[in-house]
Amino acid sequence: MHDAKRWNIVVDIDEHDGRTRAIARLLADGDTGRMVGVGTARLSPDDEDVPRIGDELAAARALSELGHRLLDAAAADIEGITHRPAHLHL
Repeated sequence: MHDAKRWNIVVDIDEHDGRTRAIARLLADGDTGRMVGVGTARLSPDDEDVPRIGDELAAARALSELGHRLLDAAAADIEGITHRPAHLHL
């Protein structure tokens, strides 16, 4: 039998004083969002203010950090079972 799983990622974005912050939370199998990635972006004084670009950049950085945290968690789980170093790559 094949069990289907659904993991959801919620990304919250806020802006304040030319800085954008994104927080990506993984909600998996009854988890309460303990795994989190945070990303930021800031508007350069020389750049045109296009809020969507800051949102995209901050969200991409938050999702990237979340991906690295997931990879670290998988490596720790593997090492806990095999008692050997795990060398995982994105």
